[in-house]
Amino acid sequence: MIRQLLALLPRRSGAAPIVPEKSVAGRTLLLLITIMAFLSAVTLGGVILVQKSAIAWSADVGRELTIQIRPVQGEVMESNLRTAVSLAQSTPGVASARALTIEESQALLEPWLGAGLDLSAIDIPRLVVVQLADPVDSDVEQLQRNLQAIKGASLDTHAAWRQQLNTMAGTVVLSGLLVLGLIGVATVLAIIFATRGAMASNREIVDVLHFIGASNKFIAGEFQGRFLSIGLQGGLLGAVLALLFFALISAAAGSVLPTEANAQVGVLFGRFLLGWDGMAFILGVVPVIAALTAVTSRLTVRRYLCEAS
Repeated sequence: MIRQLLALLPRRSGAAPIVPEKSVAGRTLLLLITIMAFLSAVTLGGVILVQKSAIAWSADVGRELTIQIRPVQGEVMESNLRTAVSLAQSTPGVASARALTIEESQALLEPWLGAGLDLSAIDIPRLVVVQLADPVDSDVEQLQRNLQAIKGASLDTHAAWRQQLNTMAGTVVLSGLLVLGLIGVATVLAIIFATRGAMASNREIVDVLHFIGASNKFIAGEFQGRFLSIGLQGGLLGAVLALLFFALISAAAGSVLPTEANAQVGVLFGRFLLGWDGMAFILGVVPVIAALTAVTSRLTVRRYLCEAS
């Protein structure tokens, strides 16, 4: 009787696995995991790029202050500008201070008023750009107190802009993490259905193994090994495709997008350069996908066998 049951098993050469390596379900799952790994890696890479850009924004904005001097009747604008520059340069922690020319000030208004307007008859506020050597050691409060001696002068530390930039970046990062979570859930569901399909298609083999005394742990291990291999292959393919995607986008962004669009995209994602740490995070998707595939398949098989018993 046992010989008859063993005859039902497919012939195995050497250490061939119980679960067929080349099956339609296996190839479909490999393609699906590759797609999921690619989407996960691209999403993770986007989150990393936005996070890096946000850090760079905050650092750049934090190193710059702006002194605005409004026109006041009876005050000489050029004299007030020189005084503001002198006060800024004498403040501890300030690297440089420069008053914008009237042409530069008018250029700042062009996005709202349009180009080619003659503003010579209008007294417009003037700006002094202050660069800090070290935002931590700079005495901004002293500068603010000293500027009170200049009528119409005010100091902008760009704190509101930094808060808005950080809030926007945090929202993008949180959205990316939520997308990663959804991709993970979809991957788990796909693995569960694929595992159950593999169990159903190999039901006769599983029944025979049960009959001859194979434990659920052994059978689950066979399926886990096969799905671990699929997870490693799919995760590696997806990660490599994601790295190629970012390399292609980085090379093509400057030449394909118009100048203005390229500048706007560059503000959010930089030059699409992940760096070594970014590439390491993307390659880290491979073991995560593989482990997720193996653990999910093992738990699914154990549950399936318990239900069948």
